Amino acid sequence: MGNSYAGQLKSARFEEALHNSIEASLRSSGGDPQPIFTQLYLEPEAYPGNMEADVKSKADMPLQGEEGHDPLNGHASNDPEELEDDDDSDSSSPPLPYLQTPAPDGSCTLDGIISRGFCQAGKDLRLVTIAAEPIEVPAGFELVGAKSPSIPEHILVCAVDRRFLPDENGKNALLGFSGNCVGCGEKGFRYFTEFSNHINLKLSTQPKKQKHLKYYLVKNSQGALCKGPLICWKDSKTRQFSSSALTSKPSSSSSLSSKENGGASGHSSSPFSLSDSPPTRMAQASSVFFGSQDLGRDCSFLKPLASTPSHKTLPIVPTALRVNGPTNGLGVDVHTSLLSPSQVSLVPQAQGYRTPDLGDSPVSSPMNSGPPKKRHRSWHPSALVPVPPTAVPVPAIRPIVNSPGSVLAVSSPQSLAAGVIQPQPVTAGETVIVPENLLNSSGVRPVILIGHGTLPYFYGSVGNIVVSPLLVSCYKSSQLTESNLETLGLHSNQMLSVEMMILLTLQYLARLASNQIPLREELEQIVLKAMLGCPGNPAISPSQLPWLARLEASVSGGSVQVVVTHNSLGEGISESLHSLSEGPQHQQHLPTYVVIICASKINGNEFCVLVLGKYQARALAEGMLTTNEFLKEISYELITGKVTVLASHFKTTSLGDNLDKQLVRYQRRRKGQVIQPYQGDVTENTNSQEPASMSPPPDSELLNRIFQIYPAQLTVARSLLSQVCSIADSGTQNLDLGRFCKVDFLVLVPPSHILVHQTAQRIRQSGVLVDLGNEDTSTAHQKSEKYVVRLDADVHTKMEAFMKKVKQNPYTLFVLIHDNSHVDLTSALSGSVCHGELQGLADRVVNCQEVLDAMNLLVLQVSCFPYTLQTHQSRISIHNEIHWPSNNHLREQPHNELVYFGLRDYSCSLQWGVASPILRCDDAFEKMVHTLLERHPHLHSMVIRSYLLIQQYTEAMMALTSSPSLRDHITPETLAMVEDLINAPSREGSQGRGHMLLVRVPSLQLAMLARERLEDVRDKLGLQLCFAVMLGSPASELSLSRNFINILRAWRGCENEEWVPHTYEDLEGLPCIIILTGKDPLGETFPRSLKYTDLRLIDSSYLTRTALEQEVGLACTYVSVDVVQESKTSTAPRESDGEKTTPTLNDGEELERPQSNGSAATRTSGSLVENGVSSSDLADSFQKPSTSTSQPECLVTSDVATLTEGFKQECDSLGSQLSSNPLKAPNAPRSNYSSSSSSSPSPSSSSTQRPSQSTQFGRVSKSSRVSPRTVILSRAAYNLLSGESGSQLSSFSLLPHADVSWSSPLRPLITQNLQGADQSLYYRQWTVARQHHADYEAPPVLHPRRLLLSGPPQVGKTGAYLQFLRILFRMLIRLLEVDVYDDDDEEDEEEETTDVTTPANTQWPDIEDIRKLPFDLNPRDPKFRKASPVYSDKMPKLFKEFKKEGDNQTQGKRVTKSIRLSRFAAHNAFHHCEQCHLYSEAVPTTQLSECSLHAFSFCSSMLGEEVQLQFFIPKAKEQHFVFNHQGSHLESLRLPLVSTKAHDLLKSPIFTPTTGRQEHGLLNLFHAMEGATHLHILVVKQFEMPHYRKYWPNHILLVLPAMFNSAGVGAARFMIKELSYHNLELERNRQEEQGVKRQDVWPFIVMMDDSCVLWNTYQPTDGSEKSNGSSAIINVSLKAVLQHLESTPKIPLYAMCGVRKWSSSLAHKTPRNPFSRCHLHDFVLLNVDLTQNVQYDLNRYDCEEVDFNLRVNSSGLLLCRFNNFFLMKKHIPVGGNKDFVVKPKLVEIENKAPISPPQYVCAPDSEQTLLDAPAQFLLENFLQSCSHRLFPKAVQNRNNPVLSIDSYLSLSPEISVCYINSRPHSTNLNHQGLVFSGLLLYLCDSFVVSGLLKNFRFLKGATLCVICQDRSSLRQTIVRLELEDEWQFRLRDEFQTANCSEDRPLYFLTGRHV
Repeated sequence: MGNSYAGQLKSARFEEALHNSIEASLRSSGGDPQPIFTQLYLEPEAYPGNMEADVKSKADMPLQGEEGHDPLNGHASNDPEELEDDDDSDSSSPPLPYLQTPAPDGSCTLDGIISRGFCQAGKDLRLVTIAAEPIEVPAGFELVGAKSPSIPEHILVCAVDRRFLPDENGKNALLGFSGNCVGCGEKGFRYFTEFSNHINLKLSTQPKKQKHLKYYLVKNSQGALCKGPLICWKDSKTRQFSSSALTSKPSSSSSLSSKENGGASGHSSSPFSLSDSPPTRMAQASSVFFGSQDLGRDCSFLKPLASTPSHKTLPIVPTALRVNGPTNGLGVDVHTSLLSPSQVSLVPQAQGYRTPDLGDSPVSSPMNSGPPKKRHRSWHPSALVPVPPTAVPVPAIRPIVNSPGSVLAVSSPQSLAAGVIQPQPVTAGETVIVPENLLNSSGVRPVILIGHGTLPYFYGSVGNIVVSPLLVSCYKSSQLTESNLETLGLHSNQMLSVEMMILLTLQYLARLASNQIPLREELEQIVLKAMLGCPGNPAISPSQLPWLARLEASVSGGSVQVVVTHNSLGEGISESLHSLSEGPQHQQHLPTYVVIICASKINGNEFCVLVLGKYQARALAEGMLTTNEFLKEISYELITGKVTVLASHFKTTSLGDNLDKQLVRYQRRRKGQVIQPYQGDVTENTNSQEPASMSPPPDSELLNRIFQIYPAQLTVARSLLSQVCSIADSGTQNLDLGRFCKVDFLVLVPPSHILVHQTAQRIRQSGVLVDLGNEDTSTAHQKSEKYVVRLDADVHTKMEAFMKKVKQNPYTLFVLIHDNSHVDLTSALSGSVCHGELQGLADRVVNCQEVLDAMNLLVLQVSCFPYTLQTHQSRISIHNEIHWPSNNHLREQPHNELVYFGLRDYSCSLQWGVASPILRCDDAFEKMVHTLLERHPHLHSMVIRSYLLIQQYTEAMMALTSSPSLRDHITPETLAMVEDLINAPSREGSQGRGHMLLVRVPSLQLAMLARERLEDVRDKLGLQLCFAVMLGSPASELSLSRNFINILRAWRGCENEEWVPHTYEDLEGLPCIIILTGKDPLGETFPRSLKYTDLRLIDSSYLTRTALEQEVGLACTYVSVDVVQESKTSTAPRESDGEKTTPTLNDGEELERPQSNGSAATRTSGSLVENGVSSSDLADSFQKPSTSTSQPECLVTSDVATLTEGFKQECDSLGSQLSSNPLKAPNAPRSNYSSSSSSSPSPSSSSTQRPSQSTQFGRVSKSSRVSPRTVILSRAAYNLLSGESGSQLSSFSLLPHADVSWSSPLRPLITQNLQGADQSLYYRQWTVARQHHADYEAPPVLHPRRLLLSGPPQVGKTGAYLQFLRILFRMLIRLLEVDVYDDDDEEDEEEETTDVTTPANTQWPDIEDIRKLPFDLNPRDPKFRKASPVYSDKMPKLFKEFKKEGDNQTQGKRVTKSIRLSRFAAHNAFHHCEQCHLYSEAVPTTQLSECSLHAFSFCSSMLGEEVQLQFFIPKAKEQHFVFNHQGSHLESLRLPLVSTKAHDLLKSPIFTPTTGRQEHGLLNLFHAMEGATHLHILVVKQFEMPHYRKYWPNHILLVLPAMFNSAGVGAARFMIKELSYHNLELERNRQEEQGVKRQDVWPFIVMMDDSCVLWNTYQPTDGSEKSNGSSAIINVSLKAVLQHLESTPKIPLYAMCGVRKWSSSLAHKTPRNPFSRCHLHDFVLLNVDLTQNVQYDLNRYDCEEVDFNLRVNSSGLLLCRFNNFFLMKKHIPVGGNKDFVVKPKLVEIENKAPISPPQYVCAPDSEQTLLDAPAQFLLENFLQSCSHRLFPKAVQNRNNPVLSIDSYLSLSPEISVCYINSRPHSTNLNHQGLVFSGLLLYLCDSFVVSGLLKNFRFLKGATLCVICQDRSSLRQTIVRLELEDEWQFRLRDEFQTANCSEDRPLYFLTGRHV
């Protein structure tokens, strides 16, 4: 069992050769003693790794076939002549490919390159040439002469350790070899093979036989070497295999387990046989061993170190090894079944313990006698990977391999000098002779569980015992680290004594049931509880221990015995083994466990456990094998014919008849008739030709499928996206999402053809390729498969192509999805490769440096069992794990929903108390297995289970057709399943649809056998049209007979003759048995019609959490909520397992237990009809339907996506979570359930394979349910899965995966509630990767761009990650998109019909034409929708209607539209790219310190005082400024000349006032300016200056004085304009000195908002406009727009120029006029010279631009808007003074209610709450909201506006305002005949006089509002303007803004016109 195939057995030719040779050896009749097997314990230590030697060991091999001793072709005859011929017997056989490895670099092994007689180093070894040269011979070595047939004339000189040479009687040569090369001086050759290679001893036969060492060499009288006496290699009279020495790494203790003796044939004469034949030679063997040999010298056993916690002990069981050089030779021992699966002798434990510091050279296998060997995972064919001593501190039964040339360290230090083993004497008491034929005589191969203390040495038939380190870690609590103790809540004084450990172990073993095996995790928990429970461990005296131990054992009823010895454990083991091998078996009742306690005075108490229970010993031994190893074991048993006895047993039926004869008899009786597939029952036959043409009606539902993404999948996809965003936002520069504009992906799947098709199908159906823009609709269907790659031999070329794409497309974000990533996570370096398997591929692909380094590549690992990715060395950050949301919200689900039914639900279902549970153990089957296991102890239990299973299915088919009498011999489970399989298609309403039965057979050979056998029996019984039998192998495509394909095509309505099923889902509704094979299930989805999952072969070999759970995961799926809910509340009594099913299960039981569906009779019957929700209900709820052919693994993976409408119904019912359509009444007539879509008018057309009982009793509501699948388990698996309801611990407490190990002997108990992130944390803390795991050498830094998506099996992960790709792409586009305002422009309808018409394509305005245009007083921009309209002669027609909506409008948000950013966009602080990073980002050097701060002072006439502004000017921008000669004082900002012309020149400085938007403001103009040099100045408030400096270190900042910290945007605009005019004067003065005319200096600045994002223009037309008058709009840069404006003819004559605001309607019509005179805002080219006397109102917060525009226009200045350019403004929800919150001044006033605008004003000196807000802000907001109270006559009265003099204030959209300028010579509206409804005087100056007011007429009852800075100026104004003449005032009509006096409130007085 522990044998290992040497090398990778890849070719079929090899298999054939192996088969033939084994058959030959089996046929031969030898019965001679077999080689000695000796068990050694070696203490490995740290090992540096002798690489060179290792490479040589593998490679230095002769190229021709090796000498015939290789047992592969060995003969088993005991004929001495034949033995003599053996040397040359293989010379003619072809070389074996697995034994040939390339020669090492630099060695020449071909004839003629180095001539014979020289060593590989080129030194001469021929006696004739070096006879006289001095040769250094180490102590203990002899010079001998070697001779080869190929150079008969020469003798080659060698130095050989004399212990390996025979004495004169041909005896006492140690087994093995040790030699040095005398030519080049290389020492330490431990294998003759290797040595013969080195000295180029060109042998025609295999070079194993040391008989080629022919002569001793002696010195003659001259001192020259000459040929001496012959070496006496005496012939052995018995047939034996030559044995090699067991060797180990240099620092390991080692020994040569036996001598190499015998005669010329080179066979060892070791006397012990290990064989299955009776122990004939035992006595003789013992006497030979003890009598004729000196134990101390020749047995050379090394004393192992005690197995105490402070030491690591490594038991090794060497066989009598042959010296086979660098190969792991395959040895076949004729009689021994040592290596057959049930005789585990050299096997790793299930957890795969690795021996510390094993090297990688497969130099020798310590087990050479016996079948072909498996390479253990600790062997590496190539590189050396030393394991650190921490790997697993337990003994492991593993071969230890040696690199030749290394020195073997042993206990005695003096031996190192000579480089050879000095044997240590061993006392006889510490050795145990394993009796021969133990297995045959007792039927059990005992397992010794290492406990505490020193185990003895074993020799004799060592293959008959197994040493297991299973429980050893439980006894190592003293090795716990301080931190672990703390975590566990323990103190170092709570450690258990050895005595306590012994008692706990006894207690544990005594309570194990007869069908349970000890589990490490269970005992560890017991130990932990004991440590926590008794802090002061009670002391147990040595005399008490045996008594207490026997007391503990007494409760076991004889299953546990205690043996107490006083000298050594060996004594007890020896005694137990001998009593086992004696006496007739039937008289002996064996205990299951014998606990051997050695109460030694010297060493304290030691103990170990001998497992003698047949079931337990076999299960423990088999459990030590990895999956690969036991599959090879099974393969070996089948190839060698060991199963013949078993197979012949099954040739007869249970009734004793010959099975084949019975079948043939029945076949003849049928006369070629077959059973009709879907009508009648099994007794009706029809002609075999007819049914082939019968096909069922097509199912129209199949033609209408819809792909949906379900809520849970959407949630998971969003979580993935959010995690990707957080990686990008983490500031670590690991992912820059801003640079990507495309998403591409590749899915890696395990090597399964079906999985590739399934994933490609999901990709097709999801439409993701089209959505990502990677393929167009026509090609997506064909190309979906190229996005899925299997991890097989071709993966490298595909990955190279993918990585090339990744490198070539830096702006595409690639996602590498590694699906089912827990499968094969072997390290590429480990070389733990099984023959024919490609391991480590995932590691090579996913962890290769290219993938790790690519900045545009995300790796998403997807797994249902992520535990192996969650170790201490994990490469994935725990924050990057996304876990599937749990299913805990069952209560809220409507009853028609489907919910996921997974592993935990299966465990919980055992408490439902239903008659027929859905998770079952077939106890009748287990009893049969038990009987067979006892009968065949040599076979692996899975072989026995498989043969029994095949027989059960075979007989069930016969019982249902030809031989009813067999019914009683078939387990009820099997009978029920087969009956359902055969009968379901013929039930009423099923339309021939049936169930799928899944049988899991991991071994490919057994699966093929099962398929062949079941198919054969089916055909002979005439059932070939009733159901298909298919092999589900990952390595092959589905193969189905044509008649079944035709049925499937008919159901699908598929016209394509070529169509064949590619995935299991394609088999929906087809009655079939799928025999699923392969090491692991790989994630394939099964159709809804899968009803039974038969896992009876999954037994105690599956003792890790992943191995067990992934098998049960095959059955997980989505089920109806009510099934689960009803079952949970069901109180039906639980029947015993034996009675729980009956053959009539599906016909009768359904009535009795409708709610559980344990037999799953109706589980698959759900259909569209039954779920009652049709796709048409969901049209709006989900993504677009896809035209694909079957569902994706959406939420309903395993069952959606099926090929009948089954998937549709499932999707739809799940989808209804999102749709509001309620389910129709459950007990309505069936037609109510039919789909509301026209595609399935009749209920029958859409009902699926509904079992008859679901419908015939009228229980329609039940039939619409989807029930869980039935799972049938072996007892071992059932015990673990039954969880807390069972007696053992649950599967989730097991070691999570075979590739990891527990990091600590004890750890907290993992509970079922530990899920998701908590579970991940647990595994990360408590598990470590083993040496062959891909993460073993993972770098300490977690990979930043790697994510893990984990979710239960078949839950819908594929759908989730495809949706993730879609929303990731949308988000990237969204990052490249921006929401811009898109309000319909009101002015098109209102465009004036003027006499002036300018041709539409005119580029620049003509100043005369512009002067003739009227100015449009009303601000039409939608941003002023809430502002008061300005009265003009032509008021808008829509005014009234618009006003009626006023209230709604004020509530409504402005319309925005998402627009893709162009390359000319302005960006915010989050934008990073290669081009502009120097523009916006700080250089790594301290950029901030390179900014110089300059003060700039000037007098403001308006403010009436000197203003000081501060400039922060980065060094790079200083060229824009003028400094004085000292360079310290800022004098002015440079301005160009009007006449200057240059291609790239931008003349106007750009000022951007900004507040609260340091991150979000669009202040990066690099791309908008096309990278051209420009001057951009940010105008910021003083308190915000540090924030802006931080985000925009390369921008010039203009800092406003502190007095403006709470001011509005008006102050910023005022200061910009004042500064600019002052600067213009300074520049004129400066340039005048240089001879420039004053008027030539450029007078314009640009004032631009911080939300301007894109600029557009109409595409220049070639005169051909589109027929509908629309023109294409294209993006242009800000640079192009500015240059265009700046080059306007006579530009200095314009006061302001601007552009139009964009809206989507503009594309449909070109403006009638390319220019207009109207309001300009947001982006303005301002002439500061012409507008010198017009100021912005510095107090304003809102509408300051309208106010300014009106004043500029009334001053007679020109405003010109270029209508062919558009500005897009981004909607920025933060900053810009929008978020100003008005709150009370005194914070202690606890008033939670928000303050409304009416509270913004109060009576002077009143008690009202004063507010903390600027007075002007309060006033503007009050007027905006409450003006209807001030001007009641003006509300919605557009003919009588409010007269506002010199200023414009918004009085709400319901009140229109007439603006009049009081300045002389100003241009005003003709107000003749206009009657005003009110008068607003706001801070009026001296130009407003009483005479002016007398010119206006007011309505009776019109109102007046006078606003002033303080109360005194208010009174003065009233008096100065003589207002009391016409207006009536009351004292109570005086108000102030609700500020306190230090905040300088504004006062206003209202009055009525009289």
